[in-house]
Amino acid sequence: MVSTVGLIVGLTACGALLTETVIGLLSFYHSKKLQARLLAIAGLTIVFTGLLYLGPLLEFFSVLLYGNNLNPPELLTLLSYTFVAPALILAMYIGAELMMPEKKWYIVGIYTVLGVVFELFLWLDFFGYSLFGTGPIFSFDLETPGETLLDASFNRTHPAYFLVVIFLVSVFIFCGIGFLIKAKQATGELRRKFLYLGIGFSLFTICGVFDSLIAPGIWLIPVRAGMIVYAFLVYVGLKT
Repeated sequence: MVSTVGLIVGLTACGALLTETVIGLLSFYHSKKLQARLLAIAGLTIVFTGLLYLGPLLEFFSVLLYGNNLNPPELLTLLSYTFVAPALILAMYIGAELMMPEKKWYIVGIYTVLGVVFELFLWLDFFGYSLFGTGPIFSFDLETPGETLLDASFNRTHPAYFLVVIFLVSVFIFCGIGFLIKAKQATGELRRKFLYLGIGFSLFTICGVFDSLIAPGIWLIPVRAGMIVYAFLVYVGLKT
């Protein structure tokens, strides 16, 4: 039987993944009707950020239906963190397109290289190897097998941890603060759109940090609700 905390972790992961997938698909649908390329890219970004919860969701169903945690435990982090790099690259593309279109391919290129390095760390870690002898990326905690869910924690001396920090800080500064500055400079409808985008991407980074750092529990409810609000704000901000 799944513990109470396990139910909170699993149900909030389910809510965030399903809602963000729906919003992402809506973005695709409206991008075709409106001929809005950035809205389609935003749709992909939202879907990828929703898939960050794929690992906890499958772990939840594994315990709920079969009474077994995911094995090996690295499967939990692989299923989630694989989508970090695609989501980050697309988010930076949106930011670069709206903030510095003349330099967007340089920006996207830099973060694509960083994303590939992160993916190498992640996949080699899953197969029991370490890049440059850096050791495992995550440590895992499990209180009661078959009842509680795996809790993965970053090894904070691992290069992959610093890459995630760079990703989150970059999105926060470039897409969060950057769009809020644009909103202050703009007027009317454009101001409102930049405001939605700035608040949305700021929420994404803040909630992403808290989701990674806080212990599983009731605080995950507002954190993952914030991820749903982020997706809605980005969708609305780019819809027209």
